[in-house]
Amino acid sequence: MFFENVNIIGLSNLDAPNRVTSEELQVPLQANLARFGMRPNLIESLTGIEARRIWDPGHTPSRYATQVAVRALEDARLPKEKVGVLINCSISKDFLEPSVASLVHSNLGLSETCMNFDVSNACLGFINGMLIAGNMIERGQVDYALLVACEDSREITYATIERLSDPEISAEDFRDRFATLTLGSAACGMVLAHKDLAPEGHQFKGGVLLAATQHAHLCVGHHLDMKTDAKGLLMAGMELSTKTYQKACQEFDWDKKEFAQFIMHQVGGAHLRAMTQAIGAPDEKVPRVYVEYGNTGSTTIPLALYKSVEAGDIQKGDRVALMGIGSGINSAMMEVVW
Repeated sequence: MFFENVNIIGLSNLDAPNRVTSEELQVPLQANLARFGMRPNLIESLTGIEARRIWDPGHTPSRYATQVAVRALEDARLPKEKVGVLINCSISKDFLEPSVASLVHSNLGLSETCMNFDVSNACLGFINGMLIAGNMIERGQVDYALLVACEDSREITYATIERLSDPEISAEDFRDRFATLTLGSAACGMVLAHKDLAPEGHQFKGGVLLAATQHAHLCVGHHLDMKTDAKGLLMAGMELSTKTYQKACQEFDWDKKEFAQFIMHQVGGAHLRAMTQAIGAPDEKVPRVYVEYGNTGSTTIPLALYKSVEAGDIQKGDRVALMGIGSGINSAMMEVVW
């Protein structure tokens, strides 16, 4: 899937205000950690996650998605009247219906001709949203696209802490739900445009996708509960990611190109190290946001991209790889020339 006419012209991020450390989360779990013969600092020792961010109670994903939408439009210097499509890409939602996109559309006061809908595909949602918007721009359906996502881990995190601290829980149930404690909250936004209207933007070159849905049941989540075969998901994810990278090398000559940054989805340290080694990416070119933010679902890649740009690690003309994977499982890898 190759784009010739799509540029990124706006990027935004909003950090959740409450920093919660892994040490804090582990306090109620100490009795069961001891009962199962597990390390008292299990979260950080296994994942490398020192902290994650959590939103204030009582606020909805659409609230923060609206805020990052405003910031993205400001970064793009784009009047809201020009937005042709608004896509919300998060796992988290205010309601089953209406869509988060419709709520953000209303909050922003966008035009009645501006299409709006949700795209949800686990941690791959934002990447899918970029590809859908890119296709719409490439085909001339819209000139400008606004993407937003807000992930809210508050309720499922504290529901899981309560479940894992139950003195009657089995070791198997404890392990199956432990990965939930890697989750964090974040909100991100992006504006895409036709290159003729924004020639100074950052080229979105397109990308490749692969699926391995025979592994769809390795991670199954509900509003307040998530069950994960962490080892199985890691192994299946690495196999699919490697195949996707090989496909990118075949179709986009990635093995012949120099990349300034490899922006990868991040569940934790073990996952990121395995992926980095599998494709031979230099450690210094792989930004790590999981240490302070955990696994922020669909916002992980735009969050890492934003932080790298903010830190000055990505400069004009740099080639950047965006490498996503999500439960299901699905994988996508895309190329941007900043």
